[in-house]
Amino acid sequence: MTTRCRRCAGIDPGRHPFDAMRSYGQAILKGLPRVMMSPITRHRSGDRLPPGFHWLIAAQFSSALADNALLIIAIALLQLQGYPGWWAPMLKFAFTVSYVVLAPFVGPLADAFPKARLMAWMNGLKVLGVLGMLLGLHPVAAFGIIGLGAAAYAPAKYGLVTELVPAHRLVMANGWIEVSIVCAALLGTALGGGLVCAWWLDTAWVAQAESDLVALGLGSAQQLAPSLVALLLVYALAGLLNLGVADSGVRYPAVQLCWRSLVKDFWLSNARLWNDPLGGRLSLSVTTLFWGVGATLQFAVLRWATEQMGLPLDKAAQLQVAVALGVVGGAVAAANMVHLRAAHRVLPAGVLLGALIALVGWSQGLWLAVAMLAAVGATAGFLVVPLNALLQHRGSALLSAGRSIAVQGFNENLSILLMLATYTGLIALELPVAVMMSGLGLAIAAFMARMVVQQRRPS
Repeated sequence: MTTRCRRCAGIDPGRHPFDAMRSYGQAILKGLPRVMMSPITRHRSGDRLPPGFHWLIAAQFSSALADNALLIIAIALLQLQGYPGWWAPMLKFAFTVSYVVLAPFVGPLADAFPKARLMAWMNGLKVLGVLGMLLGLHPVAAFGIIGLGAAAYAPAKYGLVTELVPAHRLVMANGWIEVSIVCAALLGTALGGGLVCAWWLDTAWVAQAESDLVALGLGSAQQLAPSLVALLLVYALAGLLNLGVADSGVRYPAVQLCWRSLVKDFWLSNARLWNDPLGGRLSLSVTTLFWGVGATLQFAVLRWATEQMGLPLDKAAQLQVAVALGVVGGAVAAANMVHLRAAHRVLPAGVLLGALIALVGWSQGLWLAVAMLAAVGATAGFLVVPLNALLQHRGSALLSAGRSIAVQGFNENLSILLMLATYTGLIALELPVAVMMSGLGLAIAAFMARMVVQQRRPS
């Protein structure tokens, strides 16, 4: 629903010089079968995922890999600059705020242009954020720039999934997406930990690279400047892979560039999705809670590992590998065991998830903690993949691919902001991290138990 305005200029997604650039990028990748380069239509039949879908997985994996590694490097940079511990969650806060503020606009933007093209543009914006950090921009401000790119990247990525993949394969497609996201978090966290460890920073050639960067005026990040340059190479790889992502061929009517109209349309879309029994009251409410909890737990585990286990930052970052491996296992299990029509049956896993989070903060031994973190990840992966697929299916049916993802991103990232703000305040008040994790887990268990009762109650 849009309102016309004389001052508003329409966006024509049909023609752009980047199309030629994209064709050239596809042509240079000669070793791949031609079928992987061809455009994929929305109505491709068959049970297998479209070949172009794997290009999308590879591109978003590379970009997310760099995002997660950059978070660890930015935390280390804050520590080097003498900032207190509560500044670390502010990195994620600055990254996430764009998802909320720009939500009314990124959905129509994703629908207005071929989504693979928009993903490449937003990846370039992330590169600018890393360059800003190299030039001395405050890490929180740099993460704000990177968040701008990520906010528009997300609806383009998930919208393209709904355009490429038929509805009956969405759970499997979301399983692949979730596995790639978690693997990117896993390897990105490991990469970030490696790029801030003493072994890497003390090598002779890294020291020489630091001197060269200082001579070029790029040494404001001190000894972490070579690590930031390494991440620029990863973002460059993501940009190259974006050139191979197939165009779905799906086009939407031109949208009017009137901010009042876009905001009004967004709130109507948000209300419509929330009023849908399957889209809002079931799947959106659970995924909104899940992403807020996940973002908070990421920082809580780091703090818990450093405070209670006595691990340095690079080793604490590796501890999150257990969570990521668990999520991969849970996501794979859900993709193979849960049908889209039975997505609501995974709700009891949310009660178990809350109980595990409440207990993990009190574990004493390292290996017991690793096992419990893996169980947390597996339960979360099994819970979120079917519900995310259901949400995408209902959202694209009620709204459009880009708009539904923008509404989803707004609610989920608003949850992240609220939970991170609460977590930052509790850290400033020096509340023990184990107490915080217990309170978070019990609240999740109570909420999910209520959801289970509501779903079983006859309508």
